[in-house]
Amino acid sequence: MSQKKTASFGKPTFEQQIIEERKLKALEKIANSLDALALWFEEVDKEEWGDRIQYYLAEWHKTLPKEEKEEKEEEVEEDA
Repeated sequence: MSQKKTASFGKPTFEQQIIEERKLKALEKIANSLDALALWFEEVDKEEWGDRIQYYLAEWHKTLPKEEKEEKEEEVEEDA
């Protein structure tokens, strides 16, 4: 963060204005990317992806440490 502080709350300095414009452009790019992702997720044929997602979740599950697996299994047994 910047160590500079403005002397007044009035008109921002030139540097502050440039920084604010850059922030705004960055936020707009992020928003556009998220919007594109949201549209893509809506258009994906989810039935085709079911098996693929299940496979990747199973692969990820194998990477969990043994201790976490045992704790989760105990929780499931207690719930049943």
